[in-house]
Amino acid sequence: MLCRKKNMKHYNIPIFVPHKGCPFDCVFCNQKHITGSNDDINEEKIINIIEEYLKTLPKQNCIIEAAFFGGSFTGIDFDMQRKFLSTAYEYVKNGKIDGIRLSTRPDYINDTILDQLKKYGVTTIELGVQSLDDDVLERSTRGHKADVVYISVELIKKYGFNLGLQMMTGLPGDNDEKALQTADKIIMMKPDFVRIYPTLVVKDTYLEKMYLNGKYKPQRLDEAVDLCKKLLLKFKEADIDVIRVSLQTTDEISPGGSIVAGPYDAQFRELVESRIYLDKFSVALGSFKGKDAVIYVNTKEISKATGSKKQNIKDIYDKYKIKVKIRGTDKIKKGEFYLSYGVESEEADCI
Repeated sequence: MLCRKKNMKHYNIPIFVPHKGCPFDCVFCNQKHITGSNDDINEEKIINIIEEYLKTLPKQNCIIEAAFFGGSFTGIDFDMQRKFLSTAYEYVKNGKIDGIRLSTRPDYINDTILDQLKKYGVTTIELGVQSLDDDVLERSTRGHKADVVYISVELIKKYGFNLGLQMMTGLPGDNDEKALQTADKIIMMKPDFVRIYPTLVVKDTYLEKMYLNGKYKPQRLDEAVDLCKKLLLKFKEADIDVIRVSLQTTDEISPGGSIVAGPYDAQFRELVESRIYLDKFSVALGSFKGKDAVIYVNTKEISKATGSKKQNIKDIYDKYKIKVKIRGTDKIKKGEFYLSYGVESEEADCI
């Protein structure tokens, strides 16, 4: 098992296999738009991609994995899987990369598949769980029920792979209660990490038709931020790393791209973490007796604590009529803060 070391930088070399191996058309899915890739993939392209990335990545004190994203990798023709894996595995054997990771569906996991993945240096498997509510899975035309996820997770753990689980919010039939229940069930499975994706309506999907016909209502941005805030806190309390919140921005997943509707923001995770800071500040300021306050946070967290366009500072003043300044210091851990009665330190940069 290749452990995710928090003190070492991780790099993925993304190799997109859009919709290969997947016979299903989930309502939300158009992988060519989501990945921003319309190209087919072969061994030569895999070599070119890895070589190009290795030119720019550091050589030491990091972990590098070739990452097959975009489709359902283990649903690809078995011989094609072997060709793709063996091509990337040459770079593992010669020490240029540390492992291989892939994303796939829970219903495309079995002993034969996992034996081959182990043989060719796969270290990490991510499952697109999306939801653990059977009604949501059915309405999203996932093609399997929740029980398949539990079986697949046990198999993956038996083989010693790193396990990542991906969940989505705002799918047809979903709501905050169901999403929070899915998070609780994911926590019980003890994955190594999680990704959270608020559902976006993408062009050329059945979800687009549902939206245009008034049969699907996407989450508003503030609703998605509020729910993802609760999810992020749940996973943090369970000591499970959330490595991404929202889809990666590409030419397609961006304003003017293929997004039709939904809670998109290029800085979505920062919006979520800013909301967490605002909640913490509100609790502390509820009993604050002064009119001016200085809040100290970790220097790298100033923008999150302040909020987009200083929105947290504005919200605090509107609610409590307290003028707040936010300062950075390396003496405070990320996510923590110190509240002072308007007494400023000359050592920190003021916002």
